[in-house]
Amino acid sequence: MSGTQERPLRADAARNRARVLDVATEVFTSRGVGVPTEEIARAAGVGVGTLFRHFPTKEALLEAVMVRRLEEMAAMTARLAAQADPAEAFFACFRLVVERSSGKNEFAQALAAAGVDVHAALRAPTEEIQTLLAGLLSAAQRAGAVRPELHLPELLALLVGTGAMLEQLGEDPAPRERIFEVVFDGLRPR
Repeated sequence: MSGTQERPLRADAARNRARVLDVATEVFTSRGVGVPTEEIARAAGVGVGTLFRHFPTKEALLEAVMVRRLEEMAAMTARLAAQADPAEAFFACFRLVVERSSGKNEFAQALAAAGVDVHAALRAPTEEIQTLLAGLLSAAQRAGAVRPELHLPELLALLVGTGAMLEQLGEDPAPRERIFEVVFDGLRPR
């Protein structure tokens, strides 16, 4: 066996790793990336040594959380794309991507400050999401639900911009919903 192959994790080690990722995802998303790793280990019910065996640095943990969040978003996007109604799938996906992207910039900035090439680290799940979004956009346009002149780069800019707007509003659902209504109205054909 080659020395570069990784052995599969024991069942308890795999559970610990998954638990740490679950807790880190929740904590970093809700409280920011400044939360100490010791606190995450404690909340996950593991020792700091266990956390660092799986994630040797806080940056490695942040990167794993970001990759996981994007992979989950890609899976949800794929499920939405499989829906029969292209308009419903497109608008649900738009909402999903915007809502699930909260805090992404903070993660990316922390990783970049630590010298991590964020684009390289997140390339695969990001490309998967963009491919799915392109398919959703095309299907919604063919169904007459989205403006035909809209292209993927513009859609991506709208997703980022809408996310930034919602971050400015806070958690009050009424204004957040009005933003979605305005953006969705602008996406529909005239």
